[in-house]
Amino acid sequence: MRKLPLLRALSLAIVALLLPPTVLAQETESTEPAAEVAAEPEAEPKSELQVWFEEIAVGQFDSQAFVAPAAKKVAGEEKEKTIEEKIDGAMGSALSVIGAVFFYDLGGNTSVLDLTEADLASKESLTAAMGRATALATEDGINTGNSKVTLSTAGDFPTISVYSSGIPLAVLWLVLGAIFFTIRMGFIQLRALRHSIAVTRGKFDNPDDEGEVSHFQALTAALSATVGLGNIAGVAIAISIGGPGATVWMIFAGFLGMASKFTECTLGQMYRKQRPDGHVMGGAMYYLSDGFKEMGFGGLGRFLAVFFAILCVGGSLAGGNSFQVNQSLGALSETFDFFNKDAGNNWIYGLVMTTMVAAVILGGLKRIAQTAEKIVPTMCAIYVAACMFVIFASYDQVPNALSTIITGAFNPAAGFGGAIGVLVVGFKRAAFSNEAGVGSAAIAHSAAKTEYPVREGIVALLEPLIDTIVICTMTALVIVITGAYSPETANGLFADNLKDANGAALTSQAFGSVISWFPFVLSIAVVLFAFSTMISWSYYGERCWVWLFGESSSIFYKIMFLVACFLGSITSATNVLNFGDLMILGMAFPNVFGLIFLSGKAKHALNEYWAKYQAGEFPVVEKE
Repeated sequence: MRKLPLLRALSLAIVALLLPPTVLAQETESTEPAAEVAAEPEAEPKSELQVWFEEIAVGQFDSQAFVAPAAKKVAGEEKEKTIEEKIDGAMGSALSVIGAVFFYDLGGNTSVLDLTEADLASKESLTAAMGRATALATEDGINTGNSKVTLSTAGDFPTISVYSSGIPLAVLWLVLGAIFFTIRMGFIQLRALRHSIAVTRGKFDNPDDEGEVSHFQALTAALSATVGLGNIAGVAIAISIGGPGATVWMIFAGFLGMASKFTECTLGQMYRKQRPDGHVMGGAMYYLSDGFKEMGFGGLGRFLAVFFAILCVGGSLAGGNSFQVNQSLGALSETFDFFNKDAGNNWIYGLVMTTMVAAVILGGLKRIAQTAEKIVPTMCAIYVAACMFVIFASYDQVPNALSTIITGAFNPAAGFGGAIGVLVVGFKRAAFSNEAGVGSAAIAHSAAKTEYPVREGIVALLEPLIDTIVICTMTALVIVITGAYSPETANGLFADNLKDANGAALTSQAFGSVISWFPFVLSIAVVLFAFSTMISWSYYGERCWVWLFGESSSIFYKIMFLVACFLGSITSATNVLNFGDLMILGMAFPNVFGLIFLSGKAKHALNEYWAKYQAGEFPVVEKE
């Protein structure tokens, strides 16, 4: 395999290593966690017009934005941008371009009303203008209750625009792929559920099978990359945006995603390679390149594999690393003043986290799997137990909460546009949470000890069940029961975190309203979940890096990963962090495309395996 040059990557890593922590810390503006929406810079005092607009728009629209003319710069007063701001600006440009493609809005609609200066002269005249804008949007088929309104005075003339989002291309791609795999594999998530539990427990283990880790270790290693901040922080934000009904669509997306996980992890096993030293190499880059080559499309497969690997490396350094450190630090600072953004101790957290990650990832997959199999089940058990405590403590509110969730998913009053909006929020949250169809889990599951590739695919389908259907649903019930999705609940207790889209703090408040001491436990849980996510994503990124550049380059990737880990604690460059999440979701494009073309191979292997299983041909291993 031809190796790609490392000069650019190495130079960036060296520069980052040479930058003193104190310099970077002084340049940092904030350590607030990067939420699913990018944080805005420190705002100027609101104008009277903006105050009027927000008072009128509140409660009528899903969200609102005010766009004013940019302040004129006075000569000699321009402030030189910090390194962080320059990098963030460059990433912002890339983010807007890539985001425009990956999240191309299918079915979105915008209604624009031109205003005059007289419409802005008083609150009464602006109220009348907003009424005309609402009526115009309704005529254009927009449900204003699930749309965003923007008042802009930045152009040649003022306007009020009402925007209703459609379905992002990436989300639709994942959903359609999951539906296809569900049907193609004959609803394998239902047929093989009991068998998957038996296999994970080791009932059919053969110690002589090729591989590096057990079924259970592979499952927990893959789960450690998905169970975490998405379940704790993301669900709260999803419900605050889409309403309680988004929970139903998260569950449905998780169910469909089980078939996607089965397909990609089965193929990951089928095309894995065993090296002379015993290490296993596998994942989407292998089944895309080798699988398409078998079908006579080697060039296309190679392109898809390279595209996937590049996205995975980028996503592992930011979304699977820096973003996790940044978010977990924000959650930790909610309960421990030592890590408050004004205390200046962020770098200590970064140093500790970097040291812990280094101790694990330098030991390879076996050490990652051994760590994950201890952290993930323990933290999941603690978190689910806390959720159950809140639910049972408020058992009388559970029927009403369930009714609110179901009604919100199919609310006729919201109209078609509203139902689609809730569906999109639910599916998007599930996609970010369980990563079904992204292809990352196939890298971990390809190393499992098994004779039958299908068997590991059957184990893998448990991931969306645990991650989305169980843990995300538990979180959603807590959020709905405590009313944390509404700013009016508990005398405005949740209003600030809803406004700032601080999902981790919002979930912490929800638990704290029932279990006063639990926010401290949750803060530690967030850190451990972030840590487990990082060590798994380090393996994903490192395997893709090695596939691109060769085994000898592995140490360079690990150095970059550790540098990115430390920088995540002292930078507030939100575009950099969100860019990583975007790259992770972008992995679905080459992966799902390849899975569809190779699904026939997975289906054929499934039919053969299932026939043997039903015939009782697999020996059962008795556990002492």
